[in-house]
This record gives sequence, C-alpha cells and structure tokens, in this order.
Amino acid sequence: KPPQCLDIPADLPLCHTVGYKRMRLPNLLEHESLAEVKQQASSWLPLLAKRCHSDTQVFLCSLFAPVCLDRPIYPCRSLCEAVRAGCAPLMEAYGFPWPEMLHCHKFPLDNDLCIAVQFGHLPATAPPVTKICAQCEMEHSADGLMEQMCSSDFVVKMRIKEIKIENGDRKLIGAQKKKKLLKPGPLKRKDTKRLVLHMKNGAGCPCPQLDGLSGSFLVMGRKVDGQLLLMAVYRWDKKNKEMKFAVKFMFSYPCSLYYPFFYGAAEPH
Repeated sequence: KPPQCLDIPADLPLCHTVGYKRMRLPNLLEHESLAEVKQQASSWLPLLAKRCHSDTQVFLCSLFAPVCLDRPIYPCRSLCEAVRAGCAPLMEAYGFPWPEMLHCHKFPLDNDLCIAVQFGHLPATAPPVTKICAQCEMEHSADGLMEQMCSSDFVVKMRIKEIKIENGDRKLIGAQKKKKLLKPGPLKRKDTKRLVLHMKNGAGCPCPQLDGLSGSFLVMGRKVDGQLLLMAVYRWDKKNKEMKFAVKFMFSYPCSLYYPFFYGAAEPH
C-alpha cells in the first residue's frame, strides 16, 4: 500500500518537537502502525535526555518519524557516524551495543538527498575528562533512584576493597564481608562470593563518590555476557531519607512500562 502521511502525535515525545509536523508511515524502520512506532521509540527517550550529541533527535526521528515527502529521505552516513561517536560509548557503558538497525553503512554517503548533520559539527573525539562517568551521575529523588533500580538486574549494599584499571574500564572489587543483596536478580552464588563490577569506559572520567573507599556503597548493575556491569553507585548514607525510602519500597514502585535503555526518567530534570 502507498505510504500515508500523518501528524506527529504529542504522545510520540521522541519526535513531537523535532521541527516538522508531518511524518510518513511505514517509517524507515519498517514499522507499519503508529502504535508500533510509539512503543519502539519510547525506549530511546532516555538517550535523548542524556544529550550525548546535539543531533540525536534529528537522526532518530529521520528513521522513526521520517518527514513526509513523496520519497523517503534517509539520514546521511556522516550524521549517523557523528551521533554514534557521541552516544555509542555511553550506551556501551550501560551494556547496550549500538543496534544493528542503526549501523551507519546502511545509510547513503553525503549528497543532496540525505539528512545531514544539523546542529553539531562536534569533533568525534573523546569528551573532556572533566565529564563525570555516566555511572556516577546521581539521582537525588527517591523516584529517580527507584527508576534506576527498575532498570538494573541487581542492587547490592557492599563494601569495596579496591579498584583496578583494566582496558579503559574500572573494576570494583568487593570486600568479602558485609554485603547485602537488596535485589539479587540473576546473581549466582559464585557472583556474590567475590563481587567484581565492571565500570565500562570508566578509567578516564571522574567519579566523586569513589574517591575514598571507606564505608558502604549502594551499587546497581546488569549482568551482560557473564560480566557484572556497574550502572550506578552511591555512598551508603543512613541519614539520606530518599535513599532509605527507595530501598524500602523498591519492589512496590511501578516501573516504567517501556524497557528503559538507560537510566534516568525519560525527561531530563
């Protein structure tokens, strides 16, 4: 059937503010219905909130909600590569590879008939070292903490014996004693006996809460290919009411319906 054009609805927040009003269906990811577009697009909202590249929205929406013209216009390969350079390291830190559907070789080389880089002629170099490691950005509200717990496979209160640097990652090595599994998830006995958490791409960025290793830590993570990836880390603070509340009511919190790609609520706050 011929493609149809429709208004980008307000409940497609990934693309509602992209700068044009009408989109075509099926889109360039072969989604046939608006319901499918909304469902698939929602898991990318947290990436948008992380602001890893100024053209993330333009790039994603060129595929999810392509502009309504008589023929499809794909993103240029250079746009894909620019967004990938900014965002793939962040995704990898959370254990998500750059997905197959966004492989840049699929997109046309730059010519007049593709969507080029709009806002960010950003150099595709590593961000300055002053930027805090993604895993060390902290949520300060109980809701934010519980969202993080939702998107983690496991949550543990533990002491950290030492930190090692290996292949650009930091490795947090747990002390044998005094660990409490608040949400064991997929952790097996051998995982917990000697807890080793990998902080992907974490060797070169600051993480203030790990500057000293005394006391206990609240850590959250995912198990990916047998490795335990650190997703978030906090100093355990008995006086922190938000933290106490989040830990106590973690299992009664209504986790987001969509599977969050990353943490953080969908909206930047």
